[in-house]
Amino acid sequence: MVTLYITRHGETEWNCEERMQGWLDSNLTEKGENNARLLGQRLENTNFAAIFSSPSGRTKATANLIRGDREIPIYYDDQLKEMNMGMWEGKELSAIKEMYPVSYESFWNSPHLYKPIEGETFEETRQRASQIVDHIKKHYKSGNILIVTHSIIIKCLLTIFKNATIENLWTPPYIHDTSLSIVEINNSGYQIILEGDISHTEDNVSD
Repeated sequence: MVTLYITRHGETEWNCEERMQGWLDSNLTEKGENNARLLGQRLENTNFAAIFSSPSGRTKATANLIRGDREIPIYYDDQLKEMNMGMWEGKELSAIKEMYPVSYESFWNSPHLYKPIEGETFEETRQRASQIVDHIKKHYKSGNILIVTHSIIIKCLLTIFKNATIENLWTPPYIHDTSLSIVEINNSGYQIILEGDISHTEDNVSD
């Protein structure tokens, strides 16, 4: 049996500024780095056969902080890059909402109807994300695999595991930075063990 441990990158500067990142990038904040280290501590006794990461700077940094000094191979895969947001990338959410009100509304409330401006649809993103799952199923018959990626990719993966539609993509829980989802792949399909858990960060919040 293969067990997937799936996490989102740590908080970034653009997350704090409420800017769309997509294929663009910004640095992890101090909080983002700390949460990645906390997740690494949480998973320090889990033996990973490999780490698959998006090649974006924020995911690379997160993957390395989680790995720490352990000798675990990291494979960077373009299929794990965040959804391409096209013209929205680098813009603040408030500006996007003002300039593209119809697209913005569908993006958050009717993702199956969302039509990108020089970017990807949610379905195209899901098809891309599914390829990494197929790759892992082909090359690994057992063991633990860590996937470090982005919020929409994780949501797309969860629709695959749940056999759900893109229309239900944004169903809770919200995928916070360094949140942990655990999925088992067995002969009968997928079993979600944990979804969007952030207990490693909450346990370390000072009063």
